[in-house]
Amino acid sequence: MKTFRQRLAGLHSDHKRIAQGAMRVAFFLLLGKAAGAFKEMAVAYRYGVSDAVDAYQFTMVMANWLPVTIVGALSVVLIPVLVRTRREDRAARRLFMGELQAWLIAGGTVLAVGTYVAWPWVLEWAGMGLPEQARRMSGELMFAFAPAALLTLMTGLSAARLRAHERHINTLLDSVPAIVILIWVLLAATVNDVGPLMWGTLVGYMIQSAWLLWLAARADGMWGRPRWSLNAHQWPDLVKAAGIMLVGQVAMSFVGPIDQYTAAGLDGNANATLGYASRLLSLLLGVGAASVGRAALPVLADIQARGDQHRARATALKWSALMLLAGIGVVLAGWVLAPWGVALLFERGEFTAENTLQVAHVLRWGLLQMPFYFGVLILVQLLASQNRYRIMAAIAVANFLMKALMNYLWAPVMGPAGIMLATSIMYASSYVCYVMVALRPVAGNAPSR
Repeated sequence: MKTFRQRLAGLHSDHKRIAQGAMRVAFFLLLGKAAGAFKEMAVAYRYGVSDAVDAYQFTMVMANWLPVTIVGALSVVLIPVLVRTRREDRAARRLFMGELQAWLIAGGTVLAVGTYVAWPWVLEWAGMGLPEQARRMSGELMFAFAPAALLTLMTGLSAARLRAHERHINTLLDSVPAIVILIWVLLAATVNDVGPLMWGTLVGYMIQSAWLLWLAARADGMWGRPRWSLNAHQWPDLVKAAGIMLVGQVAMSFVGPIDQYTAAGLDGNANATLGYASRLLSLLLGVGAASVGRAALPVLADIQARGDQHRARATALKWSALMLLAGIGVVLAGWVLAPWGVALLFERGEFTAENTLQVAHVLRWGLLQMPFYFGVLILVQLLASQNRYRIMAAIAVANFLMKALMNYLWAPVMGPAGIMLATSIMYASSYVCYVMVALRPVAGNAPSR
């Protein structure tokens, strides 16, 4: 009978690479999420459940959804390309990186200006349920969130470059905006407006983007001077794959805005209540599942590049089953500890015991997504490493349709808790779809299967 240490020593090197990467990511995520939790504690202490928090939550989700969507789609298709590019000569890598930097800067600038110009229409359409004071504050917050669109794209590229080298320090630096907001909110003499939130957001994004660019340049050994051309040989396959993936990412990206739109139509500062529960839930989602997911993609892409597709599939399925079981454990523990956790983080200052009960109730229904989110994330990385982007896009569109239907059915009945339940049902259906696809072997490695 083998001991645990012997079994651990006998693990395949690919499992060890994922586990080691996951531990590093989990450590960085834990530090980063702790910073985010302290930021939320400070915001709850100074602002409570108020119009300012409603405005901040609404603006953050609605203004970030498109740049975050683009980064999500680009990362999934770009990391496997960057892993393969590591085997090419330096001149080819420098050309591709320079062109990629240039077009992201151009696209990010257009996106930032377009977001700022279009914001009054966004408020009129999606924010019609917000109080007038919150709508005014949301307009002020756009001085920070519009330029953050460009900074988000640049940060996403730098993070992808680091992850392609299996370096995960970007996960820790995700907390930089939260730390700066924390400092700004605590040092503010008064919090009668959204000024501390606005300036903390803008400065935080600027520091994060510059820091990650420097780290990525060190990892690649090059800065990637911008070149506005399309001469690198990677562009045809990358653009095709990114276009397909963007369809799915855009569909999934509407989940956040549709939640904000649904919550804005509910009574009792539903946006703020949902926001507090969501940010506490993200702590568990990030530390648990994202650690493995972020560590798995470069490893699975490397296995695929070696031509060992069967090992990549078996490795991903084993990790998915393990994460599903871990998620069930998190749900059981989290259901019991939800009121205590909310009270520990938020219940002080303007955040009352009644607010604690409201947020804990919403959080419990959100916890039901844990096993399926944990399990599906590793399968997403598997299909991405196999270039099965069409299937991924189709599942993402189906997820959005399921989410929209469940919001319509449950939010009027359960309030913000119904929005969380709808998300849990969406991830459960997503997991079933991904398992069915992953169990089917791949005969080839077609770029757009």
